[in-house]
Amino acid sequence: MAEAAAEHVLRWHRPAAGTVRDGDTWVWRWRHAQVMGVVNVTPDSFSDGGRTFAPDAAIAAGSAAWRAGAAVIDVGGASSRPGAEPVAAEVELDRVRPVLRGLRSACLPARLSIDTSRPEVATVALAEGADLVNDVTGLRDPELRRVCAEAGVPVVIGHLSGPAPPARAGTRREAPVEDVVSEVREALLAAAERALAAGVPSLVLDPGIGFGKRLEHNRELLLATDRLAALGYPLLVGASRKGSLGRVVGEPIAARRDAASIAAHLAVVARGAALVRAHDVVGHVQALAVWRWLHG
Repeated sequence: MAEAAAEHVLRWHRPAAGTVRDGDTWVWRWRHAQVMGVVNVTPDSFSDGGRTFAPDAAIAAGSAAWRAGAAVIDVGGASSRPGAEPVAAEVELDRVRPVLRGLRSACLPARLSIDTSRPEVATVALAEGADLVNDVTGLRDPELRRVCAEAGVPVVIGHLSGPAPPARAGTRREAPVEDVVSEVREALLAAAERALAAGVPSLVLDPGIGFGKRLEHNRELLLATDRLAALGYPLLVGASRKGSLGRVVGEPIAARRDAASIAAHLAVVARGAALVRAHDVVGHVQALAVWRWLHG
C-alpha cells in the first residue's frame, strides 16, 4: 500500500500560518503524511520527565521541530499521563502562553496547535498565535466547540474510552470493549457531526492510541488505520513513545522508544494516516522521506 495520494485538506475561517486563501477560507492541502511535533510544557511528561517544561526549553524544542520539518507544533500544558494530577486552568495558561508567544515570534510560518480540553485555555491560546486545537477528550465540551467555531479554526478530535475525567488527569482508562475499531469509528463520526453542526470549519480525527485502550485494542486500531482513514477526514495517529510500544519491545523508559514509534507510524502511514504525532521529529521526518522515496 503506497502512501501516495489522497489529498488532505484543512480549512480555516481566518488567516493562519502555512495556509493559502481560497475564497472566504484559508486552506492547507497536503498529500504525503506529515509530522506533528510534540512540545510538552509540563514538569511530569511521561515521555521526557519535564525536559521542555521551562519556557525557553519549550520554545527551543518547538523551533527545532519546525526547522526539522514538523508541519505542526503541538504545545500542551496539562499532562494526560496515567495518574497525573489535574492542574488549574490558570496554571495551564501560565505554562503555554509564553511558549506560544515565543514560537510565534521565532517561527512565524509554523502551524501551532494547542493541546487542551479547556475552552478558556483554547480561547487565550488562539489569541496568542495557535492555529488549531487538539482535544484528546473528543471535543465533548460544547463550550470548546463554540470557541473553536467562533474562532474559525480546525480541531483534532481524539478518541478517549470511557468518561472524560476532570482537567484531563489520568485520561487513560482501560475499558473493556468487544469491537474497539467499531466503537472508535462510531464515536469519532458522532463527534465529527457535533463539531460540524456547531460550526467548526474542519476536522482531523485521532483514534486515541493509549487513551483508555488495552494493548490489544491499540494493535487493532493501528491495523485498522485504513478503515478509519476512509471516514473522510484527515487521520492523525499518535503512538509515539506510548506504553503499549514499551510493552511490545520491553523498554520501560519512554524516551528510548523512538525506533518503536517510527516503526508503528510507518505502518499507519502505509494504511492512509495523514499525520503522525511524534516526539522525535528528526527521526520521523527522515523515515517518511525514505518512505516517499521508496513508494512514490
